[in-house]
Amino acid sequence: MAENAGPHARQKFVYDFTEGNKDLKDLLGGKGANLAEMTNLGLPVPPGFTITTEACKVYLDSGEEPPALRDEVSAHLDALERKMGKRLGQADDPLLVSVRSGAKFSMPGMMDTVLNIGLSDASVAGLAAQAGDERFAWDSYRRLIQMFGKTVLGVDGDLFEEALEEAKRARGAATDVDLDADDLKALVETFKGIVSRETGRDFPQDPREQMDLAIRAVFDSWNGDRARLYRRQERIPHDLGTAVNVCSMVFGNLGPDSGTGVAFTRDPASGQQGVYGDYLANAQGEDVVAGIRNTVPLAELETIDKASYDQLMEIMETLENHYRDLCDIEFTIERGKLWMLQTRVGKRTAAAAFRIATQLVDQGLIDEAEALRRVNGAQLAQLMFPRFDENRIGDSGVRRIGWGIAASPGAAVGKAVFDSYTAIKWSRSGEKVILVRRETNPDDLDGMIAAEGILTSRGGKTSHAAVVARGMGKTCVCGAEELEVDTKKRCLSAPGGVVIEEGDVISIDGSTGKVYLGEVPVVPSPVVEYFEGRMHAGADDADELVKAVHRIMAYADRVRRLRVRANADNAEDAARARRFGAQGIGLCRTEHMFLGERRELVERLILADTDTEREQALAALMPLQKGDFVELFEAMDGLPVTVRLLDPPLHEFLPDITELSVRVALAEARKEPHENELRLLQAVHRLHEQNPMLGLRGVRLGLVVPGLFTMQVRAIAEAAADRIDAKGDPRAEIMIPLVGTVQELEIVREEAERVIAEVERARGVDLELILGTMIELPRAALTAGQIAECADFFSFGTNDLTQTVWGFSRDDVEASFFTAYLEKGIFGVSPFETIDKDGVGSLVRSAVAAGRATRPDLKLGVCGEHGGDPESVHFFHSAGLDYVSCSPFRIPVARLEAGRAAAMETGEGSDSR
Repeated sequence: MAENAGPHARQKFVYDFTEGNKDLKDLLGGKGANLAEMTNLGLPVPPGFTITTEACKVYLDSGEEPPALRDEVSAHLDALERKMGKRLGQADDPLLVSVRSGAKFSMPGMMDTVLNIGLSDASVAGLAAQAGDERFAWDSYRRLIQMFGKTVLGVDGDLFEEALEEAKRARGAATDVDLDADDLKALVETFKGIVSRETGRDFPQDPREQMDLAIRAVFDSWNGDRARLYRRQERIPHDLGTAVNVCSMVFGNLGPDSGTGVAFTRDPASGQQGVYGDYLANAQGEDVVAGIRNTVPLAELETIDKASYDQLMEIMETLENHYRDLCDIEFTIERGKLWMLQTRVGKRTAAAAFRIATQLVDQGLIDEAEALRRVNGAQLAQLMFPRFDENRIGDSGVRRIGWGIAASPGAAVGKAVFDSYTAIKWSRSGEKVILVRRETNPDDLDGMIAAEGILTSRGGKTSHAAVVARGMGKTCVCGAEELEVDTKKRCLSAPGGVVIEEGDVISIDGSTGKVYLGEVPVVPSPVVEYFEGRMHAGADDADELVKAVHRIMAYADRVRRLRVRANADNAEDAARARRFGAQGIGLCRTEHMFLGERRELVERLILADTDTEREQALAALMPLQKGDFVELFEAMDGLPVTVRLLDPPLHEFLPDITELSVRVALAEARKEPHENELRLLQAVHRLHEQNPMLGLRGVRLGLVVPGLFTMQVRAIAEAAADRIDAKGDPRAEIMIPLVGTVQELEIVREEAERVIAEVERARGVDLELILGTMIELPRAALTAGQIAECADFFSFGTNDLTQTVWGFSRDDVEASFFTAYLEKGIFGVSPFETIDKDGVGSLVRSAVAAGRATRPDLKLGVCGEHGGDPESVHFFHSAGLDYVSCSPFRIPVARLEAGRAAAMETGEGSDSR
């Protein structure tokens, strides 16, 4: 390790487990902070120390460890050796340690744990003598070489696995536990040979060199491909760095009275209280999460080792009450002695998150505000996905082929694929896939992200596949033992001679663990039925999950400041949005009303050569528009309805220029009449633009095409008058799109007010219509103070604002260079998905400030799809907007996140990562 002097020489980089606590996650990482917390609670934690994230940052910035780090590690290692009464790698009685990564947020993409560091040719016999078990010692040594070779030295892990499988075949052993000491001794030599051949150096025999190389490997793993991919997926900052935990070893592979396990204080899949977890006798910790041997349910530990089981139950209760949340625990039993290796606030499914939050409120451990902070919109969206309709399986030709462990709920259908490369390739081409593996490991992360769901034949609820899938909200079935996965032949064999080839469609149910051949029909989620009003949350027989969602949504609605509207263009969508809790319509796109049979009327408008022809075309459109608005105002009676006047380029309503040219050419060649087609072609040529989204659209249409906006304003006013006559309560708001200067708005507003006044006089009503504009161009945002002089409201069109700020075409870039930008880390997420706070967001904030400085009562909203994105909703709350508007299906998510944004202001909140 580096020994040069430098500016970091006096900074403390290493903390003993007795020196930290759970609030130091930024410095000690999640794993180190929680080990320290358990130590402070007096729980049985093996002694050890943590190297801080600050040391990692120095290493990543300079390429070298901080100069003082080696001496600090040596001092803490000396203290650990004195505490344990043995030295690292001591020949006759070796101290062995594990080295584990531990970032602030749990990251399956980080470096795997390396166990048994300190073992060597010189100390393996000493370990055997102290343990009284030669097989155990050689098993521990082969594990070290295997883990160290793959994780630290970069050797292909399959080489070790193939050698292990060959050793089992030679012995006729079903599992590695069946190999004896001589088998394992020979395997150690094979493994050392693999290391020498693949790396050009011998496996390091110096214990301190082993530890130092492992520490450096943890630092390096922060910028590994898997880790960067996971951080992008989970939106974890790239500059946090990782801590390193060095912990004295305790052994679960010392025989039948030893073992290792993972436990949850509640079921992470459902949220139900009980005994949940996996236990594996005569094994080391990584065996459980790797899923290479099938475990037994944690409840069986009571019959295997009742004393340890009872102690574990007490500790689990202590930890849950202390953390006031579901805890995920790793433990080892060494010859009847229980040791705690890790705890953390556990990842959970969406359903479990809502159930657990309300359970903890009922237990008095948290209040309603904290319950709201502990769930999020992404989880709610997952609960709204459809689920399998098992009643129709027999009618659909689908049959069940297997049954595994329900590891992460959901209904996933897709083509079976057997490696990550294929999963990514097929999903990018539009195919939905299910990733099928014997077991997954961090190398499968990108394939898991691409897949609709994950199916494994090994592992339990705490295997890698299960834990990662729950964290990502992916459907997962694990441990389907009756299914035989052959990744080389790319097939899956089921009982009865059924063989599923790659590309065959399968369905997996993460709520029941069932696996089907074929596509299973789906039915709506009970949560959607609740939002639709078809399920009453207060009924005695209501779904427990629906009750939990109802309670949290009710609290969110009470505390949120942001109102939530819908983007809806017809009465059907408006009615559904209202059932979902919409408080009005924030965007009605009138261009959607001109499609279908009405396109011909628009063509007549475009082709009009005289004022008379144009007026006739507008007169034909007027009653149709009025009818649309009457239905919309009726569906949203008593709530605001923002109607955007026609926005897209007129050429979008005309035939394709190439297709029309061919039709004209063929008609001329055949000497057939083609006067209408020719006039249409001339109009298309006249209106053709190289960049139509920055051309004749929005307010420009209203200024250039006489009578167009006038007709729409009159239709809105007449429809509102009709609703008043019918004793309704219409609250129409007219929005002028794509304004770049206040003069455009002034001209359109003056004409609109004239038309509204005419209708009011003619009908004898006071319509109380208000007029505003979309802020969707940078110039509009920069001159918002001027524009506010002429606007009753602003609605930020963040889709176009993002396009014009970035110079990106939303319709093109995601299929061209966005993937490369995401992979290179230029974007953590698409700016069309989550608002770009630094660029687009700064324009929104400045426009809000300037607009309200001019008009304090200015109503402010957003109508781009950012209005339904959870992270963006928090931004709009902080920016001071009055409402967000989004598609009907996203309304519950926006309601929840608006409540969470308010709750975050009154407490620290929770991070679901």
